[in-house]
Amino acid sequence: MFSRTYRTAGGKAFFAVLMALLLVVTGCGAPQASEQKPAEQKPADQATGNSEGSGQSYTVKHAMGETTIKGKPERIVMLTNQGTETLMALGVKPVGAVGAANDPTQFYDFTKSFLEGTKSVGTEGQPNLEAIAALKPDLILGMKFRHEKIYQQLTAIAPTVFVEEPRGDWKENFSLFAEAVNKKAEGEKVLADWNKRVEDFKAKAGDKLSTKVSVVRFMPGKVRIYYKNTFTGAIFKDLGLARPASQDKDDFAAEVTKERIPEMDGDIMFYFTYETGKGEASKLEQEWTNDPLWKNLNVVKAGKAFKVDDTIWNTSGGVIAANKVLDELEGYIIGK
Repeated sequence: MFSRTYRTAGGKAFFAVLMALLLVVTGCGAPQASEQKPAEQKPADQATGNSEGSGQSYTVKHAMGETTIKGKPERIVMLTNQGTETLMALGVKPVGAVGAANDPTQFYDFTKSFLEGTKSVGTEGQPNLEAIAALKPDLILGMKFRHEKIYQQLTAIAPTVFVEEPRGDWKENFSLFAEAVNKKAEGEKVLADWNKRVEDFKAKAGDKLSTKVSVVRFMPGKVRIYYKNTFTGAIFKDLGLARPASQDKDDFAAEVTKERIPEMDGDIMFYFTYETGKGEASKLEQEWTNDPLWKNLNVVKAGKAFKVDDTIWNTSGGVIAANKVLDELEGYIIGK
Protein backbone atom coordinates (compact mmCIF):
# COMPACT_ATOMS: atom_id res chain seq x y z
CA MET A 1 0.00 0.00 0.00
CA PHE A 2 2.84 2.33 0.79
CA SER A 3 5.94 2.91 -1.29
CA ARG A 4 9.34 4.46 -1.02
CA THR A 5 11.79 5.73 -3.62
CA TYR A 6 15.45 6.51 -3.05
CA ARG A 7 17.97 8.87 -4.59
CA THR A 8 21.62 9.05 -3.58
CA ALA A 9 24.13 11.89 -3.78
CA GLY A 10 27.18 11.44 -5.92
CA GLY A 11 29.64 13.21 -8.20
CA LYS A 12 29.30 16.79 -6.91
CA ALA A 13 32.42 17.92 -8.79
CA PHE A 14 31.27 16.26 -12.01
CA PHE A 15 27.86 17.89 -11.65
CA ALA A 16 29.43 21.35 -11.24
CA VAL A 17 31.60 20.91 -14.34
CA LEU A 18 28.62 19.67 -16.32
CA MET A 19 26.56 22.69 -15.37
CA ALA A 20 29.37 25.07 -16.35
CA LEU A 21 29.60 23.43 -19.78
CA LEU A 22 25.85 23.73 -20.24
CA LEU A 23 26.00 27.44 -19.47
CA VAL A 24 28.70 27.92 -22.12
CA VAL A 25 26.65 26.03 -24.70
CA THR A 26 23.33 27.74 -23.95
CA GLY A 27 24.79 31.23 -23.53
CA CYS A 28 23.62 34.07 -21.39
CA GLY A 29 20.12 33.94 -22.82
CA ALA A 30 19.15 31.07 -20.53
CA PRO A 31 16.47 32.07 -18.00
CA GLN A 32 17.61 32.75 -14.46
CA ALA A 33 16.34 30.41 -11.73
CA SER A 34 14.23 33.21 -10.24
CA GLU A 35 12.49 33.69 -13.58
CA GLN A 36 11.60 30.04 -14.05
CA LYS A 37 8.14 28.83 -13.13
CA PRO A 38 8.61 26.55 -10.12
CA ALA A 39 7.53 22.96 -10.48
CA GLU A 40 4.33 22.05 -8.67
CA GLN A 41 5.26 20.64 -5.31
CA LYS A 42 3.31 19.36 -2.31
CA PRO A 43 3.66 21.37 0.90
CA ALA A 44 5.05 18.34 2.70
CA ASP A 45 7.80 18.03 0.10
CA GLN A 46 8.60 21.75 0.27
CA ALA A 47 9.19 21.38 3.98
CA THR A 48 11.93 18.82 3.44
CA GLY A 49 14.36 21.21 1.79
CA ASN A 50 15.71 18.30 -0.25
CA SER A 51 17.77 18.88 -3.38
CA GLU A 52 19.86 16.74 -5.64
CA GLY A 53 23.13 15.94 -4.01
CA SER A 54 21.89 16.64 -0.47
CA GLY A 55 22.01 12.98 0.62
CA GLN A 56 19.81 9.91 0.61
CA SER A 57 16.07 10.52 0.77
CA TYR A 58 12.88 8.49 0.49
CA THR A 59 9.27 9.26 -0.36
CA VAL A 60 6.34 7.89 1.66
CA LYS A 61 2.76 7.71 0.43
CA HIS A 62 0.27 8.44 3.20
CA ALA A 63 -3.22 9.73 4.04
CA MET A 64 -2.46 13.27 2.83
CA GLY A 65 -0.47 12.44 -0.30
CA GLU A 66 3.30 11.96 -0.51
CA THR A 67 6.14 13.27 1.64
CA THR A 68 9.85 13.13 0.93
CA ILE A 69 12.08 12.63 3.94
CA LYS A 70 15.77 13.45 3.91
CA GLY A 71 18.21 10.91 5.28
CA LYS A 72 17.56 9.30 8.65
CA PRO A 73 15.10 11.23 10.86
CA GLU A 74 16.68 12.02 14.22
CA ARG A 75 14.21 14.45 15.79
CA ILE A 76 10.75 12.92 15.53
CA VAL A 77 7.54 14.32 17.00
CA MET A 78 4.71 11.80 17.39
CA LEU A 79 1.11 13.03 17.63
CA THR A 80 -0.67 9.72 18.35
CA ASN A 81 -0.33 7.34 21.29
CA GLN A 82 -0.71 4.43 18.90
CA GLY A 83 2.28 5.75 17.02
CA THR A 84 4.29 6.17 20.21
CA GLU A 85 3.90 2.43 20.71
CA THR A 86 5.27 1.89 17.20
CA LEU A 87 8.36 3.95 17.96
CA MET A 88 8.80 2.11 21.25
CA ALA A 89 8.66 -1.27 19.50
CA LEU A 90 11.23 -0.05 16.98
CA GLY A 91 13.52 1.48 19.61
CA VAL A 92 13.12 5.01 18.22
CA LYS A 93 12.72 7.62 20.97
CA PRO A 94 10.84 10.77 19.83
CA VAL A 95 11.91 14.23 20.97
CA GLY A 96 8.23 15.07 21.44
CA ALA A 97 5.03 13.07 21.86
CA VAL A 98 1.44 13.63 22.92
CA GLY A 99 0.52 12.82 26.50
CA ALA A 100 -2.30 10.72 27.91
CA ALA A 101 -5.75 11.43 26.49
CA ASN A 102 -7.00 12.87 29.78
CA ASP A 103 -3.72 14.44 30.98
CA PRO A 104 -1.22 15.98 28.52
CA THR A 105 1.39 16.31 31.27
CA GLN A 106 1.64 12.54 31.68
CA PHE A 107 2.53 9.65 29.39
CA TYR A 108 0.81 6.29 29.76
CA ASP A 109 2.37 4.08 32.42
CA PHE A 110 3.54 1.40 30.02
CA THR A 111 5.38 3.93 27.80
CA LYS A 112 6.58 6.32 30.53
CA SER A 113 10.01 4.78 31.13
CA PHE A 114 10.78 4.64 27.41
CA LEU A 115 9.77 8.28 26.97
CA GLU A 116 12.03 9.61 29.70
CA GLY A 117 13.43 12.89 28.35
CA THR A 118 10.71 13.20 25.68
CA LYS A 119 8.74 16.46 25.79
CA SER A 120 4.94 16.46 25.89
CA VAL A 121 3.34 18.37 23.00
CA GLY A 122 -0.26 18.33 24.19
CA THR A 123 -2.83 15.62 23.50
CA GLU A 124 -3.92 13.80 20.35
CA GLY A 125 -7.01 15.97 20.18
CA GLN A 126 -5.14 19.22 20.78
CA PRO A 127 -1.43 19.23 19.88
CA ASN A 128 0.57 22.31 20.87
CA LEU A 129 2.03 23.76 17.67
CA GLU A 130 4.39 26.09 19.50
CA ALA A 131 5.79 23.22 21.54
CA ILE A 132 6.23 21.15 18.36
CA ALA A 133 8.05 23.95 16.52
CA ALA A 134 10.32 24.61 19.52
CA LEU A 135 11.65 21.06 19.28
CA LYS A 136 12.87 21.69 15.70
CA PRO A 137 11.80 18.25 14.44
CA ASP A 138 12.94 16.75 11.16
CA LEU A 139 9.80 14.55 10.97
CA ILE A 140 6.26 14.85 12.35
CA LEU A 141 3.93 11.85 12.48
CA GLY A 142 0.19 12.24 12.98
CA MET A 143 -3.29 11.18 11.92
CA LYS A 144 -5.71 12.61 9.37
CA PHE A 145 -8.71 11.74 11.55
CA ARG A 146 -7.31 13.90 14.38
CA HIS A 147 -5.03 16.46 12.74
CA GLU A 148 -6.19 17.20 9.18
CA LYS A 149 -7.00 20.84 10.02
CA ILE A 150 -3.42 21.58 11.14
CA TYR A 151 -1.64 19.59 8.43
CA GLN A 152 -0.44 22.67 6.51
CA GLN A 153 0.89 24.24 9.71
CA LEU A 154 2.73 21.06 10.57
CA THR A 155 4.31 20.77 7.12
CA ALA A 156 5.63 24.31 7.53
CA ILE A 157 7.57 23.02 10.54
CA ALA A 158 8.87 19.71 9.17
CA PRO A 159 8.05 16.88 6.75
CA THR A 160 4.79 15.35 7.97
CA VAL A 161 3.28 11.89 7.47
CA PHE A 162 -0.30 11.00 8.46
CA VAL A 163 -2.02 7.67 8.91
CA GLU A 164 -5.75 7.67 8.14
CA GLU A 165 -7.60 6.92 11.40
CA PRO A 166 -7.24 5.08 14.73
CA ARG A 167 -10.00 2.52 14.25
CA GLY A 168 -9.72 -1.02 13.00
CA ASP A 169 -6.54 -2.90 12.22
CA TRP A 170 -3.63 -1.27 14.07
CA LYS A 171 -1.09 -3.11 11.90
CA GLU A 172 -1.72 -0.86 8.89
CA ASN A 173 -0.81 2.27 10.84
CA PHE A 174 2.14 0.50 12.41
CA SER A 175 3.58 -0.35 8.99
CA LEU A 176 3.22 3.20 7.70
CA PHE A 177 4.89 4.76 10.74
CA ALA A 178 7.70 2.18 10.53
CA GLU A 179 8.25 3.11 6.91
CA ALA A 180 8.18 6.81 7.72
CA VAL A 181 11.05 6.46 10.24
CA ASN A 182 13.02 4.31 7.78
CA LYS A 183 12.55 1.14 9.83
CA LYS A 184 10.45 -0.90 7.43
CA ALA A 185 12.46 -4.11 7.81
CA GLU A 186 12.44 -3.85 11.60
CA GLY A 187 8.69 -3.25 11.48
CA GLU A 188 8.15 -6.38 9.42
CA LYS A 189 10.03 -8.37 12.08
CA VAL A 190 7.75 -6.98 14.82
CA LEU A 191 4.66 -7.97 12.84
CA ALA A 192 6.12 -11.41 12.14
CA ASP A 193 6.52 -11.89 15.89
CA TRP A 194 2.88 -10.84 16.37
CA ASN A 195 1.69 -13.29 13.72
CA LYS A 196 3.61 -16.10 15.42
CA ARG A 197 1.94 -15.29 18.72
CA VAL A 198 -1.45 -15.34 16.96
CA GLU A 199 -0.82 -18.77 15.48
CA ASP A 200 0.36 -20.10 18.85
CA PHE A 201 -2.81 -18.77 20.47
CA LYS A 202 -5.03 -20.43 17.87
CA ALA A 203 -3.26 -23.75 18.28
CA LYS A 204 -3.64 -23.68 22.07
CA ALA A 205 -7.22 -22.37 22.07
CA GLY A 206 -8.64 -25.00 19.73
CA ASP A 207 -12.42 -25.26 20.19
CA LYS A 208 -12.35 -22.26 22.56
CA LEU A 209 -12.04 -20.01 19.52
CA SER A 210 -15.83 -20.33 19.24
CA THR A 211 -16.13 -18.32 22.48
CA LYS A 212 -18.37 -15.32 21.74
CA VAL A 213 -16.63 -12.19 23.02
CA SER A 214 -18.62 -9.09 24.01
CA VAL A 215 -17.05 -5.63 24.44
CA VAL A 216 -18.56 -2.67 26.32
CA ARG A 217 -17.17 0.77 27.19
CA PHE A 218 -18.34 3.28 29.79
CA MET A 219 -17.58 6.96 29.11
CA PRO A 220 -18.70 10.25 30.65
CA GLY A 221 -22.40 10.48 29.80
CA LYS A 222 -22.56 7.51 27.42
CA VAL A 223 -22.17 3.76 27.05
CA ARG A 224 -21.02 1.95 23.93
CA ILE A 225 -21.13 -1.57 22.60
CA TYR A 226 -18.05 -2.10 20.45
CA TYR A 227 -18.21 -3.93 17.13
CA LYS A 228 -15.54 -5.29 14.79
CA ASN A 229 -14.03 -2.08 13.36
CA THR A 230 -12.22 -1.35 16.63
CA PHE A 231 -8.86 -2.06 18.20
CA THR A 232 -10.14 -5.08 20.13
CA GLY A 233 -12.28 -6.14 17.18
CA ALA A 234 -9.19 -6.35 14.97
CA ILE A 235 -7.37 -8.42 17.58
CA PHE A 236 -10.30 -10.83 17.93
CA LYS A 237 -10.41 -11.16 14.15
CA ASP A 238 -6.69 -12.01 14.01
CA LEU A 239 -7.16 -14.62 16.74
CA GLY A 240 -10.27 -16.11 15.15
CA LEU A 241 -12.46 -15.44 18.18
CA ALA A 242 -16.23 -15.27 17.64
CA ARG A 243 -18.55 -12.35 18.44
CA PRO A 244 -22.18 -12.43 19.61
CA ALA A 245 -24.62 -12.06 16.71
CA SER A 246 -25.64 -8.60 17.92
CA GLN A 247 -22.00 -7.44 17.78
CA ASP A 248 -20.87 -9.26 14.64
CA LYS A 249 -20.91 -6.08 12.57
CA ASP A 250 -18.26 -4.36 10.44
CA ASP A 251 -18.96 -1.09 12.22
CA PHE A 252 -17.27 0.89 14.98
CA ALA A 253 -19.70 1.03 17.90
CA ALA A 254 -23.22 1.90 19.04
CA GLU A 255 -24.14 4.26 21.85
CA VAL A 256 -26.89 2.50 23.76
CA THR A 257 -29.51 3.05 26.43
CA LYS A 258 -30.20 0.57 29.22
CA GLU A 259 -32.92 -1.05 27.13
CA ARG A 260 -30.17 -2.43 24.91
CA ILE A 261 -28.19 -4.07 27.71
CA PRO A 262 -29.35 -7.53 26.49
CA GLU A 263 -27.22 -6.92 23.35
CA MET A 264 -24.16 -7.03 25.61
CA ASP A 265 -24.55 -10.73 26.34
CA GLY A 266 -21.97 -13.28 25.21
CA ASP A 267 -19.88 -16.18 26.45
CA ILE A 268 -17.37 -13.73 27.89
CA MET A 269 -17.46 -9.94 28.27
CA PHE A 270 -14.72 -7.37 28.59
CA TYR A 271 -15.71 -3.89 29.69
CA PHE A 272 -13.59 -0.83 30.32
CA THR A 273 -14.15 2.70 31.56
CA TYR A 274 -12.69 5.91 30.16
CA GLU A 275 -12.47 8.44 32.97
CA THR A 276 -11.65 12.14 32.56
CA GLY A 277 -10.91 12.75 36.23
CA LYS A 278 -14.37 13.88 37.29
CA GLY A 279 -15.66 10.41 38.12
CA GLU A 280 -18.61 10.63 35.72
CA ALA A 281 -17.81 7.45 33.80
CA SER A 282 -17.14 5.47 36.97
CA LYS A 283 -20.52 6.51 38.40
CA LEU A 284 -22.19 5.47 35.14
CA GLU A 285 -20.41 2.12 35.27
CA GLN A 286 -21.66 1.51 38.83
CA GLU A 287 -25.19 2.50 37.86
CA TRP A 288 -25.32 0.18 34.88
CA THR A 289 -23.57 -2.80 36.46
CA ASN A 290 -26.08 -2.66 39.32
CA ASP A 291 -29.06 -2.54 36.97
CA PRO A 292 -31.29 -5.66 36.95
CA LEU A 293 -30.90 -5.99 33.17
CA TRP A 294 -27.11 -6.16 33.55
CA LYS A 295 -27.30 -8.63 36.41
CA ASN A 296 -29.63 -10.80 34.36
CA LEU A 297 -27.13 -11.20 31.51
CA ASN A 298 -26.01 -14.83 31.16
CA VAL A 299 -22.39 -13.71 30.94
CA VAL A 300 -22.70 -11.82 34.24
CA LYS A 301 -24.49 -14.68 36.02
CA ALA A 302 -21.74 -17.03 34.81
CA GLY A 303 -19.08 -14.75 36.31
CA LYS A 304 -17.54 -14.11 32.90
CA ALA A 305 -17.85 -10.31 32.74
CA PHE A 306 -14.39 -8.84 33.34
CA LYS A 307 -13.35 -5.22 33.82
CA VAL A 308 -10.07 -4.49 32.00
CA ASP A 309 -7.84 -1.45 31.55
CA ASP A 310 -9.24 1.13 29.10
CA THR A 311 -5.81 2.42 28.06
CA ILE A 312 -4.54 -1.05 27.13
CA TRP A 313 -7.74 -2.44 25.66
CA ASN A 314 -8.86 0.63 23.74
CA THR A 315 -7.41 4.12 24.09
CA SER A 316 -3.75 3.72 23.16
CA GLY A 317 -4.35 1.10 20.48
CA GLY A 318 -0.86 0.16 19.29
CA VAL A 319 1.47 -2.82 19.06
CA ILE A 320 2.56 -2.83 22.71
CA ALA A 321 -1.05 -2.69 23.90
CA ALA A 322 -2.05 -5.40 21.41
CA ASN A 323 0.54 -7.76 22.88
CA LYS A 324 -0.65 -6.92 26.39
CA VAL A 325 -4.25 -7.69 25.39
CA LEU A 326 -3.08 -11.00 23.95
CA ASP A 327 -1.25 -11.76 27.20
CA GLU A 328 -4.53 -11.31 29.08
CA LEU A 329 -6.62 -13.22 26.54
CA GLU A 330 -4.36 -16.23 26.94
CA GLY A 331 -5.43 -16.31 30.57
CA TYR A 332 -9.10 -15.54 30.01
CA ILE A 333 -9.69 -17.82 27.00
CA ILE A 334 -7.07 -20.55 27.20
CA GLY A 335 -6.37 -20.50 30.92
CA LYS A 336 -2.81 -20.71 32.12
